[in-house]
Amino acid sequence: MHNPTEPLRPTMASHPLPPSTCDICGQNRATRKHQLCSRIRQRRWAAEWAAYQAEVTAKKAQERRRYAR
Repeated sequence: MHNPTEPLRPTMASHPLPPSTCDICGQNRATRKHQLCSRIRQRRWAAEWAAYQAEVTAKKAQERRRYAR
């Protein structure tokens, strides 16, 4: 049964969403000032992704092939 204290429908977008804050400088990310932060973030993620891919490749190399011909 429906709880009378809860609204029937979700509220409409009458309040703005909170701004997404930059993890590098802590400011709002929706400004042009954060192009440098975006470049830093992309380089950081590229390095982490390359390390992850290297781990996956090493793990695959260690596995024994089940259906090798």
